[in-house]
Amino acid sequence: MSSTLNLAKVADFLHEVGMLKRTPRTGFQFLGTGSENVAEHCFRTAVIGFVLAGMAGADREKTVFMCLFHDLHESRVGDMNYVNRLYSQTKDRAALEDALKGTGLAGDIMPLHEELVQGATLEAALAEDADQLDLVLSLKEQEDLGNRYATKWLECALARLKTEPGRLLGEEIRKSDHTEWWFAGQDRCWWIERKNRK
Repeated sequence: MSSTLNLAKVADFLHEVGMLKRTPRTGFQFLGTGSENVAEHCFRTAVIGFVLAGMAGADREKTVFMCLFHDLHESRVGDMNYVNRLYSQTKDRAALEDALKGTGLAGDIMPLHEELVQGATLEAALAEDADQLDLVLSLKEQEDLGNRYATKWLECALARLKTEPGRLLGEEIRKSDHTEWWFAGQDRCWWIERKNRK
């Protein structure tokens, strides 16, 4: 265990991280269907980052950590969707600095935040694509469920992808059916006869 950590401050920080489970992603208000909190978004974004970094031969650990921490500041500033951002600004860096103050974690997390904001490395570009691909997956589900506006949003989200691995995965998601992995992938007996496969 690192002697530089202030465990009392770390405990406070971890309570704050828990706020992300209660912080809604506000874009769904405009879409009209679906919902997600920031913690759910960060988890799948990190998994997507792991996949993209492997595809690109990039540093997986750095990519995953950027994805995992990319919205930590939203425990203090909330989630600002694209309409909100036309009229309001948040102090994301200051919010993250204040959240980390005194914990002993700032030296590990702030450089990841800075690299992601600057966007100059492959890992930062992959993390940004992972962020968009989580949205693409959510929009594909809403499109499959009949929300015609999700189709418009999908085109915009796919156009924001910056890396070749991100674009390749995005196109595959676009062609997919969000139920395929559990519904169509099962043997007929699983659905009709409700028998377990052995």
